[in-house]
Amino acid sequence: MRVIRGLHNLPKASQGCVATIGNFDGVHRGHQAILDQLRERAAKLGLPVTVVVFEPQPREFFAGDQAPPRLTRLRDKVRLLAECGVDQVLCLPFNDALRSLTARQFIERVLVAGLGVRHLVVGDDFRFGRERDGDFALLARVGEECGFDVEHTRTFLLDDERVSSTRVRTLLASGNFAQAARMLGRPYRLAGRVIVDQQLGRTIGVPTANVPLLLQPLALRGVYAVITELSDGRFLPGVANIGWRPTVGSKRPVLEVHLFDVNEDLYGQRLRVYPCARLRGEITFDGLDALKQQIKVDQTQARHYFARHGLMVTAAATTQESEARQDAAGFADDAASSAASSISRSTGLPLASAPLAREAATSDSSVGPAPTDQDDG
Repeated sequence: MRVIRGLHNLPKASQGCVATIGNFDGVHRGHQAILDQLRERAAKLGLPVTVVVFEPQPREFFAGDQAPPRLTRLRDKVRLLAECGVDQVLCLPFNDALRSLTARQFIERVLVAGLGVRHLVVGDDFRFGRERDGDFALLARVGEECGFDVEHTRTFLLDDERVSSTRVRTLLASGNFAQAARMLGRPYRLAGRVIVDQQLGRTIGVPTANVPLLLQPLALRGVYAVITELSDGRFLPGVANIGWRPTVGSKRPVLEVHLFDVNEDLYGQRLRVYPCARLRGEITFDGLDALKQQIKVDQTQARHYFARHGLMVTAAATTQESEARQDAAGFADDAASSAASSISRSTGLPLASAPLAREAATSDSSVGPAPTDQDDG
Protein backbone atom coordinates (compact mmCIF):
# COMPACT_ATOMS: atom_id res chain seq x y z
CA MET A 1 0.00 0.00 0.00
CA ARG A 2 1.15 3.53 -0.79
CA VAL A 3 0.94 6.42 1.70
CA ILE A 4 0.88 9.88 0.11
CA ARG A 5 1.46 12.86 2.38
CA GLY A 6 -0.05 16.02 0.91
CA LEU A 7 -1.55 16.86 -2.47
CA HIS A 8 1.83 17.95 -3.84
CA ASN A 9 3.07 14.36 -3.63
CA LEU A 10 0.28 12.90 -5.76
CA PRO A 11 1.40 11.45 -9.10
CA LYS A 12 0.95 13.89 -11.99
CA ALA A 13 -1.17 11.60 -14.12
CA SER A 14 -3.77 9.92 -11.93
CA GLN A 15 -5.63 7.02 -13.52
CA GLY A 16 -8.59 7.57 -11.21
CA CYS A 17 -9.72 5.79 -8.07
CA VAL A 18 -12.60 4.80 -5.84
CA ALA A 19 -12.35 6.84 -2.63
CA THR A 20 -13.77 7.66 0.76
CA ILE A 21 -12.99 10.44 3.25
CA GLY A 22 -12.90 10.37 7.04
CA ASN A 23 -10.97 10.04 10.28
CA PHE A 24 -11.14 6.24 10.35
CA ASP A 25 -10.07 6.39 13.99
CA GLY A 26 -9.86 2.82 15.26
CA VAL A 27 -10.73 1.32 11.85
CA HIS A 28 -13.69 -0.39 13.54
CA ARG A 29 -16.24 -2.70 11.97
CA GLY A 30 -18.28 0.20 10.67
CA HIS A 31 -15.20 1.46 8.84
CA GLN A 32 -14.45 -2.06 7.65
CA ALA A 33 -17.94 -2.26 6.14
CA ILE A 34 -17.27 0.97 4.22
CA LEU A 35 -13.98 -0.45 2.95
CA ASP A 36 -15.78 -3.63 1.85
CA GLN A 37 -18.18 -1.40 -0.07
CA LEU A 38 -15.24 0.43 -1.67
CA ARG A 39 -13.49 -2.78 -2.69
CA GLU A 40 -16.65 -4.10 -4.33
CA ARG A 41 -17.00 -0.96 -6.44
CA ALA A 42 -13.25 -0.79 -7.19
CA ALA A 43 -13.28 -4.38 -8.45
CA LYS A 44 -16.11 -3.58 -10.87
CA LEU A 45 -14.37 -0.45 -12.18
CA GLY A 46 -10.84 -1.86 -12.13
CA LEU A 47 -9.61 1.05 -10.00
CA PRO A 48 -7.53 1.35 -6.82
CA VAL A 49 -9.10 1.92 -3.39
CA THR A 50 -8.11 5.25 -1.82
CA VAL A 51 -8.80 6.56 1.68
CA VAL A 52 -8.40 10.28 2.42
CA VAL A 53 -7.52 11.07 6.06
CA PHE A 54 -6.36 14.18 7.89
CA GLU A 55 -3.46 14.79 10.26
CA PRO A 56 -4.20 16.15 12.77
CA GLN A 57 -7.82 15.09 12.77
CA PRO A 58 -10.10 18.12 12.28
CA ARG A 59 -11.48 18.09 15.81
CA GLU A 60 -7.93 17.96 17.20
CA PHE A 61 -7.12 21.07 15.16
CA PHE A 62 -10.12 22.99 16.46
CA ALA A 63 -10.48 21.63 20.00
CA GLY A 64 -6.89 20.83 21.01
CA ASP A 65 -6.77 19.10 24.41
CA GLN A 66 -10.58 18.99 24.46
CA ALA A 67 -10.72 16.77 21.38
CA PRO A 68 -11.80 13.14 21.83
CA PRO A 69 -8.95 10.70 22.59
CA ARG A 70 -7.54 8.84 19.62
CA LEU A 71 -8.07 5.11 19.30
CA THR A 72 -5.20 4.69 16.83
CA ARG A 73 -2.06 6.61 15.95
CA LEU A 74 -1.50 7.35 12.28
CA ARG A 75 0.99 4.50 11.78
CA ASP A 76 -1.44 1.99 13.32
CA LYS A 77 -4.33 3.38 11.28
CA VAL A 78 -2.33 3.00 8.07
CA ARG A 79 -1.42 -0.59 8.98
CA LEU A 80 -5.06 -1.47 9.67
CA LEU A 81 -6.21 0.15 6.42
CA ALA A 82 -3.63 -1.88 4.51
CA GLU A 83 -4.93 -5.05 6.16
CA CYS A 84 -8.41 -4.10 4.90
CA GLY A 85 -7.22 -4.03 1.29
CA VAL A 86 -6.74 -0.28 0.79
CA ASP A 87 -4.36 0.52 -2.08
CA GLN A 88 -3.39 4.05 -1.12
CA VAL A 89 -3.91 6.53 1.72
CA LEU A 90 -3.83 10.26 1.02
CA CYS A 91 -2.93 12.00 4.28
CA LEU A 92 -3.74 15.70 4.11
CA PRO A 93 -2.30 18.11 6.70
CA PHE A 94 -5.28 19.76 8.36
CA ASN A 95 -4.15 23.37 8.66
CA ASP A 96 -5.38 26.90 8.02
CA ALA A 97 -4.92 26.51 4.27
CA LEU A 98 -7.05 23.37 4.11
CA ARG A 99 -9.74 24.64 6.48
CA SER A 100 -10.11 27.80 4.36
CA LEU A 101 -11.14 25.84 1.25
CA THR A 102 -14.79 26.05 0.33
CA ALA A 103 -16.55 22.76 -0.22
CA ARG A 104 -16.46 23.23 -3.98
CA GLN A 105 -12.74 24.10 -3.91
CA PHE A 106 -12.07 20.92 -1.92
CA ILE A 107 -13.96 18.85 -4.48
CA GLU A 108 -12.20 20.43 -7.45
CA ARG A 109 -8.65 20.49 -6.03
CA VAL A 110 -8.54 17.29 -3.98
CA LEU A 111 -11.08 14.91 -5.48
CA VAL A 112 -11.08 15.88 -9.16
CA ALA A 113 -7.71 17.47 -10.01
CA GLY A 114 -5.74 15.62 -7.33
CA LEU A 115 -7.15 12.09 -7.19
CA GLY A 116 -9.25 11.86 -10.33
CA VAL A 117 -12.04 10.25 -8.29
CA ARG A 118 -14.46 8.16 -10.31
CA HIS A 119 -16.59 6.91 -7.43
CA LEU A 120 -16.91 8.35 -3.91
CA VAL A 121 -18.40 6.65 -0.85
CA VAL A 122 -19.34 8.87 2.13
CA GLY A 123 -22.01 9.02 4.82
CA ASP A 124 -25.22 10.81 3.95
CA ASP A 125 -24.52 13.12 6.92
CA PHE A 126 -20.96 13.92 5.74
CA ARG A 127 -20.04 17.62 6.04
CA PHE A 128 -16.89 19.29 4.76
CA GLY A 129 -15.37 22.55 3.55
CA ARG A 130 -15.19 26.01 5.10
CA GLU A 131 -17.99 26.49 7.62
CA ARG A 132 -18.92 22.84 6.90
CA ASP A 133 -20.95 24.08 3.95
CA GLY A 134 -20.50 20.94 1.85
CA ASP A 135 -22.78 17.92 2.12
CA PHE A 136 -23.84 14.77 0.29
CA ALA A 137 -26.21 16.70 -1.99
CA LEU A 138 -23.43 19.05 -3.14
CA LEU A 139 -21.11 16.12 -3.81
CA ALA A 140 -23.76 14.41 -5.92
CA ARG A 141 -24.50 17.60 -7.86
CA VAL A 142 -20.84 18.44 -8.56
CA GLY A 143 -20.16 14.78 -9.26
CA GLU A 144 -22.59 14.87 -12.17
CA GLU A 145 -20.72 17.89 -13.57
CA CYS A 146 -17.23 16.44 -13.05
CA GLY A 147 -17.84 12.80 -13.94
CA PHE A 148 -17.86 10.91 -10.63
CA ASP A 149 -20.60 9.03 -8.81
CA VAL A 150 -21.41 9.39 -5.11
CA GLU A 151 -22.74 6.59 -2.94
CA HIS A 152 -23.71 6.78 0.73
CA THR A 153 -22.27 4.33 3.24
CA ARG A 154 -24.19 1.48 4.74
CA THR A 155 -24.88 1.83 8.45
CA PHE A 156 -23.25 -0.99 10.43
CA LEU A 157 -25.19 -2.09 13.51
CA LEU A 158 -24.13 -4.44 16.29
CA ASP A 159 -26.82 -5.49 18.76
CA ASP A 160 -29.06 -2.81 17.20
CA GLU A 161 -26.45 -0.17 18.01
CA ARG A 162 -24.50 1.89 15.47
CA VAL A 163 -20.79 1.13 15.57
CA SER A 164 -18.76 4.34 15.86
CA SER A 165 -15.44 5.59 17.21
CA THR A 166 -17.35 7.59 19.82
CA ARG A 167 -19.10 4.47 21.07
CA VAL A 168 -15.84 2.50 21.21
CA ARG A 169 -14.23 5.27 23.29
CA THR A 170 -17.14 5.18 25.73
CA LEU A 171 -16.88 1.40 26.08
CA LEU A 172 -13.14 1.56 26.74
CA ALA A 173 -13.53 4.37 29.27
CA SER A 174 -16.18 2.36 31.13
CA GLY A 175 -14.00 -0.78 31.23
CA ASN A 176 -16.07 -2.80 28.76
CA PHE A 177 -13.21 -4.29 26.75
CA ALA A 178 -15.32 -7.23 25.58
CA GLN A 179 -17.88 -5.11 23.73
CA ALA A 180 -15.22 -2.69 22.49
CA ALA A 181 -13.41 -5.65 20.92
CA ARG A 182 -16.59 -6.77 19.20
CA MET A 183 -17.07 -3.30 17.72
CA LEU A 184 -13.44 -3.02 16.66
CA GLY A 185 -13.32 -6.57 15.31
CA ARG A 186 -10.20 -7.21 17.42
CA PRO A 187 -9.02 -6.53 20.98
CA TYR A 188 -8.00 -2.96 21.70
CA ARG A 189 -4.26 -2.58 22.18
CA LEU A 190 -1.50 -0.05 22.73
CA ALA A 191 1.88 -0.49 21.09
CA GLY A 192 5.30 1.09 21.20
CA ARG A 193 8.99 0.65 21.84
CA VAL A 194 10.45 0.27 25.33
CA ILE A 195 12.76 3.11 26.37
CA VAL A 196 15.17 3.70 29.25
CA ASP A 197 13.19 5.80 31.73
CA GLN A 198 13.60 6.74 35.40
CA GLN A 199 13.88 3.03 36.36
CA LEU A 200 11.85 3.81 39.46
CA GLY A 201 10.05 0.48 39.26
CA ARG A 202 13.28 -1.46 39.64
CA THR A 203 14.27 0.55 42.72
CA ILE A 204 11.01 -0.37 44.48
CA GLY A 205 11.15 -4.02 43.41
CA VAL A 206 8.65 -3.83 40.55
CA PRO A 207 10.58 -3.65 37.26
CA THR A 208 8.58 -2.17 34.40
CA ALA A 209 8.87 -1.77 30.65
CA ASN A 210 8.07 1.86 29.83
CA VAL A 211 6.61 2.94 26.50
CA PRO A 212 6.17 6.69 25.89
CA LEU A 213 2.74 7.81 24.67
CA LEU A 214 1.86 10.76 22.48
CA LEU A 215 1.02 14.09 24.10
CA GLN A 216 -2.67 13.70 23.29
CA PRO A 217 -5.82 12.93 25.28
CA LEU A 218 -5.76 9.29 26.41
CA ALA A 219 -8.49 6.78 25.58
CA LEU A 220 -7.50 4.93 28.76
CA ARG A 221 -6.02 6.20 32.00
CA GLY A 222 -5.48 4.10 35.10
CA VAL A 223 -4.24 0.66 36.14
CA TYR A 224 -5.18 -2.46 34.19
CA ALA A 225 -4.67 -6.21 34.08
CA VAL A 226 -2.98 -6.73 30.71
CA ILE A 227 -1.61 -9.33 28.35
CA THR A 228 1.57 -8.19 26.61
CA GLU A 229 2.86 -9.58 23.32
CA LEU A 230 6.65 -9.49 23.07
CA SER A 231 8.59 -9.20 19.82
CA ASP A 232 9.32 -12.96 19.92
CA GLY A 233 5.61 -13.81 19.88
CA ARG A 234 5.12 -14.67 23.55
CA PHE A 235 1.98 -13.45 25.32
CA LEU A 236 2.64 -12.66 29.00
CA PRO A 237 0.21 -11.56 31.74
CA GLY A 238 0.89 -8.58 33.95
CA VAL A 239 -0.35 -5.22 35.15
CA ALA A 240 0.05 -1.79 33.55
CA ASN A 241 -0.34 1.84 34.47
CA ILE A 242 -1.46 4.12 31.65
CA GLY A 243 -1.15 7.83 32.27
CA TRP A 244 0.92 10.51 33.94
CA ARG A 245 2.16 8.70 37.10
CA PRO A 246 1.11 11.59 39.39
CA THR A 247 3.09 10.34 42.39
CA VAL A 248 6.42 10.75 40.57
CA GLY A 249 5.39 13.64 38.32
CA SER A 250 5.88 12.52 34.71
CA LYS A 251 6.28 15.17 32.02
CA ARG A 252 4.45 13.07 29.45
CA PRO A 253 2.04 10.11 29.51
CA VAL A 254 3.61 6.67 29.76
CA LEU A 255 2.49 3.07 29.32
CA GLU A 256 4.24 1.32 32.23
CA VAL A 257 4.03 -2.50 32.10
CA HIS A 258 5.06 -5.00 34.78
CA LEU A 259 5.20 -8.61 33.55
CA PHE A 260 4.55 -11.31 36.15
CA ASP A 261 7.50 -13.59 36.99
CA VAL A 262 9.65 -12.26 34.16
CA ASN A 263 13.09 -10.69 34.51
CA GLU A 264 14.31 -9.86 31.00
CA ASP A 265 15.94 -6.91 29.28
CA LEU A 266 13.17 -5.48 27.10
CA TYR A 267 14.82 -2.18 26.15
CA GLY A 268 14.33 -1.44 22.48
CA GLN A 269 11.67 -4.11 22.01
CA ARG A 270 8.34 -3.20 20.44
CA LEU A 271 5.48 -4.34 22.69
CA ARG A 272 1.80 -4.82 22.01
CA VAL A 273 -0.21 -4.42 25.21
CA TYR A 274 -3.82 -5.63 25.46
CA PRO A 275 -5.76 -4.19 28.42
CA CYS A 276 -8.10 -6.92 29.69
CA ALA A 277 -9.66 -5.52 32.88
CA ARG A 278 -9.68 -2.19 34.67
CA LEU A 279 -8.36 -2.26 38.24
CA ARG A 280 -8.51 1.43 39.28
CA GLY A 281 -7.76 5.00 38.28
CA GLU A 282 -4.47 6.80 38.79
CA ILE A 283 -3.93 7.96 42.38
CA THR A 284 -1.51 10.49 43.85
CA PHE A 285 0.10 8.75 46.84
CA ASP A 286 1.82 10.40 49.81
CA GLY A 287 5.07 8.60 49.03
CA LEU A 288 6.73 5.55 47.51
CA ASP A 289 5.84 3.27 50.45
CA ALA A 290 2.13 3.88 49.91
CA LEU A 291 2.63 3.36 46.17
CA LYS A 292 4.40 0.03 46.78
CA GLN A 293 1.56 -1.22 48.97
CA GLN A 294 -1.04 -0.35 46.34
CA ILE A 295 1.03 -2.02 43.61
CA LYS A 296 0.95 -5.26 45.63
CA VAL A 297 -2.83 -5.00 45.81
CA ASP A 298 -3.02 -4.37 42.05
CA GLN A 299 -0.78 -7.36 41.30
CA THR A 300 -2.81 -9.68 43.51
CA GLN A 301 -6.07 -8.55 41.94
CA ALA A 302 -4.72 -9.02 38.40
CA ARG A 303 -3.28 -12.48 39.20
CA HIS A 304 -6.61 -13.60 40.63
CA TYR A 305 -8.41 -12.29 37.57
CA PHE A 306 -6.19 -14.21 35.17
CA ALA A 307 -6.30 -17.33 37.36
CA ARG A 308 -10.11 -17.32 37.23
CA HIS A 309 -9.81 -17.57 33.46
CA GLY A 310 -7.33 -20.43 33.48
CA LEU A 311 -4.25 -18.44 32.53
CA MET A 312 -0.93 -19.43 34.06
CA VAL A 313 0.38 -16.35 35.83
CA THR A 314 3.44 -17.91 37.46
CA ALA A 315 5.24 -18.77 34.24
CA ALA A 316 5.58 -17.32 30.75
CA ALA A 317 3.31 -18.64 28.03
CA THR A 318 5.04 -21.04 25.69
CA THR A 319 5.90 -20.02 22.15
CA GLN A 320 3.52 -22.70 20.84
CA GLU A 321 0.64 -21.24 22.87
CA SER A 322 1.47 -17.78 21.57
CA GLU A 323 1.52 -18.95 17.96
CA ALA A 324 -1.82 -20.68 18.43
CA ARG A 325 -3.30 -17.43 19.67
CA GLN A 326 -1.78 -15.52 16.76
CA ASP A 327 -3.18 -17.96 14.20
CA ALA A 328 -6.73 -17.38 15.43
CA ALA A 329 -8.50 -14.37 13.91
CA GLY A 330 -11.57 -12.27 14.56
CA PHE A 331 -14.19 -12.31 17.27
CA ALA A 332 -17.37 -14.37 17.33
CA ASP A 333 -20.37 -12.06 17.57
CA ASP A 334 -21.96 -14.40 20.06
CA ALA A 335 -18.87 -14.59 22.28
CA ALA A 336 -19.91 -15.72 25.72
CA SER A 337 -20.00 -12.89 28.23
CA SER A 338 -21.10 -12.31 31.82
CA ALA A 339 -21.64 -9.20 33.89
CA ALA A 340 -17.99 -9.31 34.88
CA SER A 341 -16.05 -10.63 31.93
CA SER A 342 -15.91 -12.32 28.56
CA ILE A 343 -13.28 -14.60 27.06
CA SER A 344 -12.60 -14.27 23.36
CA ARG A 345 -12.65 -17.72 21.78
CA SER A 346 -10.23 -16.61 19.11
CA THR A 347 -7.38 -15.08 21.09
CA GLY A 348 -7.78 -16.49 24.58
CA LEU A 349 -7.75 -12.96 26.00
CA PRO A 350 -10.04 -12.61 29.03
CA LEU A 351 -11.73 -9.31 28.23
CA ALA A 352 -13.78 -7.78 31.03
CA SER A 353 -17.09 -6.05 30.39
CA ALA A 354 -16.87 -3.92 33.54
CA PRO A 355 -14.20 -2.65 35.97
CA LEU A 356 -13.21 -5.22 38.60
CA ALA A 357 -14.17 -2.84 41.42
CA ARG A 358 -16.48 0.12 41.84
CA GLU A 359 -14.78 3.50 41.75
CA ALA A 360 -15.84 7.09 41.60
CA ALA A 361 -15.02 9.00 38.43
CA THR A 362 -12.24 11.54 38.99
CA SER A 363 -10.02 13.75 36.87
CA ASP A 364 -7.37 11.01 37.06
CA SER A 365 -9.69 8.25 35.87
CA SER A 366 -11.10 7.20 32.54
CA VAL A 367 -13.93 5.25 34.18
CA GLY A 368 -17.44 6.43 33.45
CA PRO A 369 -18.97 8.06 30.37
CA ALA A 370 -16.65 9.63 27.86
CA PRO A 371 -16.81 13.41 27.41
CA THR A 372 -19.86 14.49 25.48
CA ASP A 373 -19.00 14.99 21.84
CA GLN A 374 -20.59 14.61 18.48
CA ASP A 375 -20.38 11.19 16.91
CA ASP A 376 -17.31 11.25 14.68
CA GLY A 377 -17.85 7.86 13.07
